[in-house]
Amino acid sequence: MRRLSLAALLAAPLFAQADLTPQHRTTAARQTAETSAACVAAQPFYWEVGDAKESLAGGKAGANAPNADTAMAIASASKWIYGAFVAERRQGRLTAEDIAFLHFQSGYTRFHICRASQTVADCQQSLINGRGKQDPATEGRFAYNGGHMQQHAVLTGLGRLDADGLALAMRQTLEPALGPTWQFNYIQAQPAGGGKSTAADYARFLRALLDNRLQLGRLLGQEAVCTNPRSCPREAVKTPIPAAESWHYSLGHWVEDDPRVGDGAFSSPGAFGFYPWVSADKLFYGLVAREQRRGIMSGDPSDKPALASVACGREIRAAWMDGRPRP
Repeated sequence: MRRLSLAALLAAPLFAQADLTPQHRTTAARQTAETSAACVAAQPFYWEVGDAKESLAGGKAGANAPNADTAMAIASASKWIYGAFVAERRQGRLTAEDIAFLHFQSGYTRFHICRASQTVADCQQSLINGRGKQDPATEGRFAYNGGHMQQHAVLTGLGRLDADGLALAMRQTLEPALGPTWQFNYIQAQPAGGGKSTAADYARFLRALLDNRLQLGRLLGQEAVCTNPRSCPREAVKTPIPAAESWHYSLGHWVEDDPRVGDGAFSSPGAFGFYPWVSADKLFYGLVAREQRRGIMSGDPSDKPALASVACGREIRAAWMDGRPRP
């Protein structure tokens, strides 16, 4: 995965404040999306950058790319939606139990997959998912697994819901902030990874985080925990992030704060390449939207759609922030 120097990322806002125009940003971001090596490797995709009010730039990159209204499986980008749902239900006052589940420290880590016909509870209690039992070896430590949110949903009264019912619960809770036309669905009743959305609808969600219409907007990055077993073996068990990088995890979303290559952005990349982000200063959001199944089981991190989209999205974000296209 291509890496950006931390020095360059930190220097970007200084240039932006002095000389940068919206056209500079747009041109740099578009050129990066269309021609940078990292983004060519991730094409085809739709990309977008915006602020709390509106989309500011975006478009298709690569042949047969999706558009803003193309529905696609977003995999782990669903986690950010569920985190926001919990924060809304709690009116921004999360319990210690909520935080443990949303930090992936609950110990419910035997989860694998749901069938399309199952309810939330039926899926969690299935044999393939360890009958929904805790694993004492992971309790109290970060372990990236969908079982945390699956069990949390059961405990908060969503267990009887199938995929359509779970989606309706999300929409009804988030609609006051996002509007009645906001769409979000599930392929399986799997809060952590079964979501289906469009770039346009997910962008509405990100804008609501930026202007704090959603409670989670005020909570971005709070109480983030260490996730790299190499750097904090007593605190972390399993992470999808390459071992060479150390990110933190907050309430259903990542904090990209690796000391060498991170810029502090908040994000929730999905396994099929759907990559939403919010900049560290909470002024901008962005998306790399695609659904790519090939490579998800690869042992080479550079082949995984999620990590390829992160590499591209980082470069688009950096180009937007400093007005300089990435090669």
